Amino acid sequence: MTVAHVYTVAFQGIEAREVDVQVHIGEGGNGLITIVGLADKAVAESRERVRAALSAIGLALPYKRITVNLAPADLPKEGSHYDLPIALGLLAAMGVIPASEMAGYVALGELSLDAAVTAVAGALPAAIAANEQGRGLICPAANGPEAAFAGGIEILATPSLIALINHMKGASVLSPPEPRLAQSSRTAPDLRDVKGQESAKRALEIAAAGGHNLLMMGPINHVKSSASPCLLAAT
Repeated sequence: MTVAHVYTVAFQGIEAREVDVQVHIGEGGNGLITIVGLADKAVAESRERVRAALSAIGLALPYKRITVNLAPADLPKEGSHYDLPIALGLLAAMGVIPASEMAGYVALGELSLDAAVTAVAGALPAAIAANEQGRGLICPAANGPEAAFAGGIEILATPSLIALINHMKGASVLSPPEPRLAQSSRTAPDLRDVKGQESAKRALEIAAAGGHNLLMMGPINHVKSSASPCLLAAT
């Protein structure tokens, strides 16, 4: 029986609470991963992303009973940032990386099927929480500059799972990130582009700020074509 521990966080608003990712590999079973600990759909889907990512770097899961417990069990777990800590827990339990080193870090990150570590939300609160716990932070490379604003903390900002493994084994070294503000990119529609319709825009802002449902119906004005029905639903 092998048990490994990797730490991550669960977000409650902007607060990051510690979560102990416990990975148990026991006899019997068929190599399937069972995740327990009040996990939502995104967390449950981690097992498939983790399996594909490990396969992409040439590792296969042992044909045994694999259980992942997210403790404390009564704390809701949401989001895809559990991918990386679950993968690291499996690697530690399999003896690929040293389990003792993993206890010194808080990890978060989403895994793509080719083992790349993609950006997630909440890197800065996670870094602050890790600092308070006396641990370092393992996060996606894209989140490194954000996490670096926490200051006084060791940050491993990795672009991929294999790069992190090589760092842990001493085959290569990940450069520490420098604090940097995110580049603003206006790729989504913005209310500032809407001319007039002040009452409608105000209603949208209030609904978004309060997290309310909203249904708008009526004609579209000030367009070249004739007025047509407009239906907008926001949640």
